[in-house]
Amino acid sequence: MSMMTIDPSQVTTAKLHGFMLGAIGPRPIAFASTVDNQGNPNLSPFSFFNVFSANPPILIFSPARRVRDNTTKHTLENAKTTREVVINIVNYDIVQQMSLSSTEYPKDIDEFVKSGLTPLHSEKVKPFRVKESPVQFECKVNEVVALGEEGGAGNLIICEVLLMHIDKEILDENNKIDQHKIDQVARMGGNWYTRANLGMFEVPKPLSSIGIGVDLLPDSIKKSTILTGNDLGKLANKAEIPKKEEVLEFVNNHSDIMDKIEGANLIEIHKFAKQYLDIDDIDTAWNILAAK
Repeated sequence: MSMMTIDPSQVTTAKLHGFMLGAIGPRPIAFASTVDNQGNPNLSPFSFFNVFSANPPILIFSPARRVRDNTTKHTLENAKTTREVVINIVNYDIVQQMSLSSTEYPKDIDEFVKSGLTPLHSEKVKPFRVKESPVQFECKVNEVVALGEEGGAGNLIICEVLLMHIDKEILDENNKIDQHKIDQVARMGGNWYTRANLGMFEVPKPLSSIGIGVDLLPDSIKKSTILTGNDLGKLANKAEIPKKEEVLEFVNNHSDIMDKIEGANLIEIHKFAKQYLDIDDIDTAWNILAAK
């Protein structure tokens, strides 16, 4: 076996970060909901996360200082200020919307709105729960431990669970969480995720552009009975809805596709567009939907 040896002091933080995330996985995802001191909600995922104690029940996740400019994330600022957080578990049904929420939206933008996920009032803390999450932990923040002051340094947010909410649909006949039904996902290196039920799959990071968000999708798409939350997340991760001239060009150049939905109703059109969403051909799906 031929090994490559890396001395952390001899490589850039970004390069070391990439190697570490590629090697250490799959990592569970803390989908953390917080509020600032004015009550404005924030929702963001973190894969430096796990459970560390059952008595007291302790979860720890770590928002790192940004490598590129050494700034801190809204979640960290809110946790320090309000000392409360809700940690939502991510399953496959919401992975695309979770990924969309990781977009670096400005502080005054509500990621619940952008992701199309439903805020649910908590019972003991101010931050909202994610209704679509199969398990939700209401927590108080016991301590925040800064691991450094430079870009890439983690900040351990040590959370004590006050209440745990479990969707009854994921329980088995013995009232235990069924590991098939919960259908969890976890982070790996780069754009890769793993699904406990199937294996690895890829979700492109929403970093190169700011997705429009589910809130800006046309009502006919948002209220579709065919398109799933993951489908909406894929559509909403585009920087803009196709312009009329782009759609017209698509229609003129793809008569083979358009002929298949000539005279089709909205449900049939959505079913046809979903075929392209299922193979991650987002542009074709968007043009089909926009053309009709």
